[in-house]
Amino acid sequence: MEQILYISTVSPSEMVNLNAILAVARRNNSANDITGLLMFNGKRFLQVLEGPSEAIDATFERIRRDPRHRGQVLLARKTIPQREFGDWSMGFRDGAHEDGGAVYETICAKVADANPNLRAELTAFARQI
Repeated sequence: MEQILYISTVSPSEMVNLNAILAVARRNNSANDITGLLMFNGKRFLQVLEGPSEAIDATFERIRRDPRHRGQVLLARKTIPQREFGDWSMGFRDGAHEDGGAVYETICAKVADANPNLRAELTAFARQI
């Protein structure tokens, strides 16, 4: 089981339809045994993907070719003994919903036992949203 963490910036000429992105990601992730978390602050995406190595590689390659993203930077890649987001086909936070505080608390609870570096990256980004 592999886990990656990456960050990317929205291309300036692109309009981001978050609902469409999430619908496709959730469908594809379920089909490919991938779980994870996506956060968006209006300018940048921070995402954790976890699952079989081949599926992670194929998904990240699709993301790299997606014109809506630029400057994709792989922040971490590691083998994990078990999923940290096993019940989320794609958890999401963008700060636009009134339950943002509840989602932030869920993220904090989800990553409480995660690798300290991953926990720090995710909670710091989520706090900014």
